[in-house]
Amino acid sequence: MDDTSWGAPRQAGYRGPADGPPAHQGGPVPGAAPAGPAYDAHDAQRTRPMPVVPDAPAHGGNQDDDRGAAQPGGASFRDTPRQPHHAPQPWPHDTPQTPSFHGTASQNPEPMPDAPQPAPAPQKKSAGRDLGAAIGVGLGLGAVIVVSLFVVKAVFVGVIAIAVVVGLWELTSRLDERKGIKAPLVPLAVGGAAMVIAGYVRGAEGAWVAMALTALAVLVWRMTEPPEGYLKDVTAGVFAAFYVPFLATFVAMMLTADDGPRRVLTFLVLTVVSDTGAYAVGWRFGRHKLAPRISPGKTREGLLGAVAFAMVAGALCMQFLIDDGVWWQGLLLGLAVAATATLGDLGESMIKRDLGIKDMGTLLPGHGGIMDRLDSLLPTAPVAWLLLVLFVGSA
Repeated sequence: MDDTSWGAPRQAGYRGPADGPPAHQGGPVPGAAPAGPAYDAHDAQRTRPMPVVPDAPAHGGNQDDDRGAAQPGGASFRDTPRQPHHAPQPWPHDTPQTPSFHGTASQNPEPMPDAPQPAPAPQKKSAGRDLGAAIGVGLGLGAVIVVSLFVVKAVFVGVIAIAVVVGLWELTSRLDERKGIKAPLVPLAVGGAAMVIAGYVRGAEGAWVAMALTALAVLVWRMTEPPEGYLKDVTAGVFAAFYVPFLATFVAMMLTADDGPRRVLTFLVLTVVSDTGAYAVGWRFGRHKLAPRISPGKTREGLLGAVAFAMVAGALCMQFLIDDGVWWQGLLLGLAVAATATLGDLGESMIKRDLGIKDMGTLLPGHGGIMDRLDSLLPTAPVAWLLLVLFVGSA
């Protein structure tokens, strides 16, 4: 290796130590530098020491960067032909990519930028159900209720009893399918229908007596089967008797007043309006979840919509439908109905989430089952009955 430096200017005619001295060998030249490499003092200031290249593969060999690596065959830096001194040495970033030992490209190529993805189209909010079928079924049920309510009271009591029996069938069927709980349906259905009739005929006293007899019938009926699971079966049976027929009995008790059909109609209208207000406002403006672990679709904005709609409807109904009713009483009634209807809906949502189902049944297209329509009505019935008795009496 010559001891000249990269970038140092060479004297004209100098070809390096291996080429011998310059052509004029007749002794020292006046004014020349001492013996050694030919350069002048001015050029010496611009020189720099030549880097020492170790006898190793270019770029370290073990580096992840394959640029400048040895060619197949394992030739080292020493085995490659030395470039002429006048050839400029390439900088590392100018060195072309060379194949690795296995003939592949660099192991760490620079990632190509991702191609721009088109923005997803905005999705429209969905109601989650067949809205047309839901409206049609709702209007049909409303017509049946109104006709039976204002023609003959006893017919409407029969409608309540049928709804109770179907609701009990749906509830006990889902408990059996999803949890293996066999709540006895026969004593529940018979006792539930008797509970509704007793409440209409004998009032609250008759309803409580029928409830106690139904619970006793559930305990005895389950004794005819093996004892395994007895406790959970009878517990579910007593719960079903209270949840469906006993709460529905308060609707029959509302009917016994002189303006009973209008009280029942007020109760139904306020509950439906509350559900409608919650759905409409929540679907359009809902941003904050009300109870995401129980019912992810319900929002706080929807609850405010339910309260507002129910209070307005309550004021109108109390003023124009209920004898001796006052509009401010309707505001309180509407507020209470909105609260209990929401809690009832959340309560059944909790049951369905525990069972791992979306609907209790498929009897009503667009609605699910009977229990999916009774969920907000059942807990609202005793509250509406009580407030109406307090405001205008039971006669």
